[in-house]
Amino acid sequence: QVQLVESGGGLVQAGGSLRLSCAASGRTFSSYTMGWFRQAPGKEREFVASISRSGGNIYYADSVKGRFTISRDNAKNTVYLQMNSLKPEDTAVYYCAADNYPVVVRVGVATWGQGTQVTVSS
Repeated sequence: QVQLVESGGGLVQAGGSLRLSCAASGRTFSSYTMGWFRQAPGKEREFVASISRSGGNIYYADSVKGRFTISRDNAKNTVYLQMNSLKPEDTAVYYCAADNYPVVVRVGVATWGQGTQVTVSS
């Protein structure tokens, strides 16, 4: 089973950028659909973006379309989330998820990372 470690979070001013990385263990990374989710204080975890095994299917939440970009490098067992034009409402713990399933990440069965904090100041 894959293990996930996120990095790249931090404190940034509104309008700034961050790039999150999620490194996966194991030699079957390319068989996993990967996703990013986030959870703000007092709110439920929500979908941010996902990318299919080969990168051919990419989905975004409406709230991040045009500002965030998900990508993956199967040779490096890593998925990325480039976040531009950050807003205070993007503040949350960001989680990486992996699902051995085509196209989408099934929240109930996915493997999760430990999360990385992103704080956007106004």
